[in-house]
Amino acid sequence: MGLRGTLCALVLVSISCWCSASGIKANQTATLLVDASPGMGRMMPQNMFGVFFEEINHAGAGGLWAELISNRGFEDGGPNTPSNIYPWSIIGNETNIIVSTDRTSCFSRNKVALRMEVLCDNNGSNICPAGGVGVYNPGFWGMNIQQGKAYKIALHVRTSESMTLYLSLTSSDGSLNLATATIESDTLEKTDWTKVELQVESSGTNVNARFQLTTTTKGVIWLDQVSVMPLDTYKGHGFRMELASMLADLKPRFLRFPGGSYVEGEWLMNAFRWRETIGPWEERPGHFNDVWKYWTDDGLGFYEFLQLAEDIGALPLWVVNTGISHNDQVNPSSISAFVKDTLDAIEFARGDSGSKWGSIRASMGHPEPFQLYYVALGNQDCSKRNYKGNYLKFYSAIKDAYPDIQVISNCDGSSGPLDHPADLFDFHVYTSANNMFSMAHQFDRTSRSGPKAFVSEYAVTGKDAGKGSFLAALAQAGFLIGLERNSDIVEMASNAPLFVNDNDRRWSPDAIVFNSWQQYGTPSYWMQHFFKESSGSTIHPSVLQASSTKSLMASAITWQKSEDGNKYLKIKIVNCGSDLVNLKISVTGLENDVCSCVSKKTVLSGGLTDENSFREPKKVFPVSSKLPNAGSNMDVVITPYSLNAFDLFLAPPASYSSSM
Repeated sequence: MGLRGTLCALVLVSISCWCSASGIKANQTATLLVDASPGMGRMMPQNMFGVFFEEINHAGAGGLWAELISNRGFEDGGPNTPSNIYPWSIIGNETNIIVSTDRTSCFSRNKVALRMEVLCDNNGSNICPAGGVGVYNPGFWGMNIQQGKAYKIALHVRTSESMTLYLSLTSSDGSLNLATATIESDTLEKTDWTKVELQVESSGTNVNARFQLTTTTKGVIWLDQVSVMPLDTYKGHGFRMELASMLADLKPRFLRFPGGSYVEGEWLMNAFRWRETIGPWEERPGHFNDVWKYWTDDGLGFYEFLQLAEDIGALPLWVVNTGISHNDQVNPSSISAFVKDTLDAIEFARGDSGSKWGSIRASMGHPEPFQLYYVALGNQDCSKRNYKGNYLKFYSAIKDAYPDIQVISNCDGSSGPLDHPADLFDFHVYTSANNMFSMAHQFDRTSRSGPKAFVSEYAVTGKDAGKGSFLAALAQAGFLIGLERNSDIVEMASNAPLFVNDNDRRWSPDAIVFNSWQQYGTPSYWMQHFFKESSGSTIHPSVLQASSTKSLMASAITWQKSEDGNKYLKIKIVNCGSDLVNLKISVTGLENDVCSCVSKKTVLSGGLTDENSFREPKKVFPVSSKLPNAGSNMDVVITPYSLNAFDLFLAPPASYSSSM
């Protein structure tokens, strides 16, 4: 994903409008012939459909990563002091408190600390105001604090004064106290930094809360690396429960991370550097995301991405910076340090706990290696002057050390052979609904002898997409059915981008929208649910017969439910046109009878411009119903502008007989 996304491996097909708004015209009849005979089907790749995470739209910082404090290390304002402490704000005025930053932190990689000089006191001529003076942090557009929930507060403190500090979670204006803890300075190391960790439980709910630190005692105090985290996170690993659960519900087979253009940076000095994002969170320097224009403390770092992939049952797919940003690049003759850095990262992920970097991973809580088998070299960099020279050096080094790793090239091999070795080639497409639907045939004529395709970024954009329209989802569904049908050459695919904080839309549309306390899936998110059984399933030959099939796409797969081992024949049909279709489905070659007992039909439909929202989170949402006429021959109605799935239960003979 990136600012140059519309230029990368983008094929725009000039074609009549097949997927666009118009009134219902007529009915048509069609037949779908499916050959489910043994030996006729083809197994699709085990990791066909996954997800792509980029730190964009505050997807991680203030989103998937559950940290509630924004700018927890006071580094966002830069290394020179005094500096801007935004979004921290001062409680009090200059007659009773002076707040500044200096470079006295105990952390060598993030030296900026906050200094509070309290001028008022609890007695004498300058009495502190009620509630005290200090600083507060509103988090990322408000903190979601819930009654009865526990929160861990951690911070580093230094003072030589005798003071009482109050740490509180409050309403946005500070008038309502939700939870408070105290720190007595007598318990701290005199003149030295002390790490303090506390746990509080909220007595109330406020979705726009803030954290504040106050005192009514005169003196000087320093603060650094302040954190507030909910104890209730996904699998206890720091991910926001609701967002990670929505991600896991897609059953992705891979997680591509951490970007996108985020990997490259506008300049290399601001690119994502894995080494700076591991180890204790307090020691991570953080960096400015200069592509999407915000600071990240890198709490969501290389280790956390690997952990997230494992937690949601996906394989990690790491996108590596090959010494190239949007504006500067390293010459192949000087790239060896970058190559070595990448090998160190792979050792961190895969090395045994006795290796140099594997031991650091183990010390972070994961002694067993992560299953890193995919590495993408660069992002949308094929046209860059030094890309191929750098690529070859990365490729050789990785293959020499880890021959089982699948290396992915940025260069498009869909219309011609690559001039360099690769296991997969990367393909991105951002286009209109029309073109997206027509690109279902993009790989029909791609050579089957070269590297396979990884469609790592696809999305309908522009006026067709809005903030996530049903039209965009429908066109993308047609495109994905085309990828299924070409899954002998298309190995993997993922939508882009994944998350957007509604307060910071840098890119639209996105799959999942959230704020501090709410979240919903766009139609494209729900569309992807129709494909979550496809990875590793068997796709069967199928043919649509109709007077015109230009607005229809269909596929048929056999998949097995992991929970009970039951098998289903799933037939998916996209109608991207205005005609109602009376469809006759005819399936031959089934080894099992179709049982209507648990067979179902699921439909995603709506107005083409319909979007979900916080007010109507399920305006466009899959609706399932029983399928009483389920069988190898059945007549169904496909409504205009709809995505349909028919899950036909393939009952074993004994089970089928007992159900009659």
